[in-house]
Amino acid sequence: MGYHRLRIEEREEISRLLVVGVSVRGISRLVKRAASTISREIQRSDRGQYRAVRADRQAWRNARRRRLGKRKIGSNQELEEMVFQKLMLRWSPQQIAQWLRETYSSSAMHLSAESIYTYVYILPRGALKRELIKTLRHGHRKRRKQGRSRAGRPCNLEGMLSIEERPAEVVERIVPGHWEGDMLIGGRQAQSALGTLVERTTRTVLLVPLKNKTAKEVRQAFAREMRRLPKQMRLSLTYDQGREMAEHKLFTKQTKIKVYFAHPRSPWERGTNENTNGLIRQFFPKGTNFRNISRKEIKRVQHLLNERPRKTLNWKTPYETMNQLLQ
Repeated sequence: MGYHRLRIEEREEISRLLVVGVSVRGISRLVKRAASTISREIQRSDRGQYRAVRADRQAWRNARRRRLGKRKIGSNQELEEMVFQKLMLRWSPQQIAQWLRETYSSSAMHLSAESIYTYVYILPRGALKRELIKTLRHGHRKRRKQGRSRAGRPCNLEGMLSIEERPAEVVERIVPGHWEGDMLIGGRQAQSALGTLVERTTRTVLLVPLKNKTAKEVRQAFAREMRRLPKQMRLSLTYDQGREMAEHKLFTKQTKIKVYFAHPRSPWERGTNENTNGLIRQFFPKGTNFRNISRKEIKRVQHLLNERPRKTLNWKTPYETMNQLLQ
């Protein structure tokens, strides 16, 4: 078995045994650690002044210094500050890594996305680490694999147009103006919701404040947002079979936007929207009461999402891509 750093419980035991005068070898037998390990631990501080908590904190600081010291970000304050600033704007490590490469010619200011993840997760426990982990897309305390997307809620809406009827220009993202939509649900008690719309070609995001989850409210709120767009950006909408889209025929009549419905339990058919919902959850975690979030704050988050460089857009932002297509 490989060596494992002393735990706080072991350090507390060492401290107690030292107080009652147990020898190094005696402590070694009781703690089940090598005598050399116990000796080194005690030698780091005066024998009569050894304190478990103090020794544990010092060990964490030393470990962090060793690990960060071997990495570029640990020895470059300017680089560390730039990474921190972008993380606080909810940029992903991949976005930050690409932005650094395009912004700085010097390799001293270049990092891989993996190096940024490592920088966050090797920080010692504390407020800074918790704050930076929250900026990551899923905010997991430990790195883990992504889970599967949840299934849709089929309800056989009247007069549905199947996703199979979409023209080729939608499937192949040939022209902009084709959207995917969904609704993020707030806390169970609040029964609040937020509408999400994302354009398939430019990845432009629209966040739609909703008063409730009724079909009428969703239809009216979505229609108001979509009517603000240029005519050429209002062509189609792909949605799951949620009951909130029960008034899709009236929505199409009011906006001239055709609504296509994905197959039941097939969230990958609206992959762009599913991915975008994950980005939005960085700002509004599960359980958020959207009734307590102002329209101004919702639109601020919308702006931040559309100002992010995206890999799929060759590291342009959705705003830049849409403006280019509309010229």
